[in-house]
Amino acid sequence: MSDDHRWLVLRLEAPLIAFGGVTIDAMGVTRDFPAASMLTGLFANALGWDREQVDAHQSLQDRLIFGARREREHPYGVLTDNQNVHLSNSERGWTTWGKPEQRGGGNLGIHRRFRDYHVDASVTVVARLEPADQEPTLDALAHALDQPARPLFLGRKPCLPTCPIFQGEVTAPTAYVALARLSAPDAAGKPLRALWPAHEGPTDGDAVSRVTAIPDLRNWRTGLHGGTRLVVEGRITSGGKGIS
Repeated sequence: MSDDHRWLVLRLEAPLIAFGGVTIDAMGVTRDFPAASMLTGLFANALGWDREQVDAHQSLQDRLIFGARREREHPYGVLTDNQNVHLSNSERGWTTWGKPEQRGGGNLGIHRRFRDYHVDASVTVVARLEPADQEPTLDALAHALDQPARPLFLGRKPCLPTCPIFQGEVTAPTAYVALARLSAPDAAGKPLRALWPAHEGPTDGDAVSRVTAIPDLRNWRTGLHGGTRLVVEGRITSGGKGIS
């Protein structure tokens, strides 16, 4: 079809995966599907970009179009990790910006936080870029995922993938159709939970569970939340035409 697009097919699979969410206080939640900001960071890490390249990150996120499908559901749901640390006044901790940070002198040295993870998760993602002719191209992303500049992780650094992330390509007019064209060996013909942008598939009917705005965009210039996207959560039955 002349209106078909190229989609990269990614497999996000690991013993533990965190897709992120809106963190309040010490509660680090995880969504059921990857966030746009998370995938942007994954691609940027594979390309070897630094955090300071904020315009490149922002442009990549703005161009990214993707859908996701959960290949299996864990019977026990989300695992919550309880993390505790006791720091004396003289101790320092490393930060995400690469420099140790000294404590401010407070007497309360015990810090406690909670982080959620999906257990034994496997999620298929189809992704493309619009416009397609700007840098980085889909070919550049595919090459970077095959030969990443740095070790890749799925949401948080302990979440190491158990299989190659890049799985090939599929052609389809929309993210919904792209996901439906991929085989699902674990599904045994059953519909699988999925997510796609509202303009990339049906917004009503039997396949749709809900249409919602999710706050998964990051303002890479400020490091703060950057807005919402309108997405559809529903179910997809695989047609199994495979990956090219």
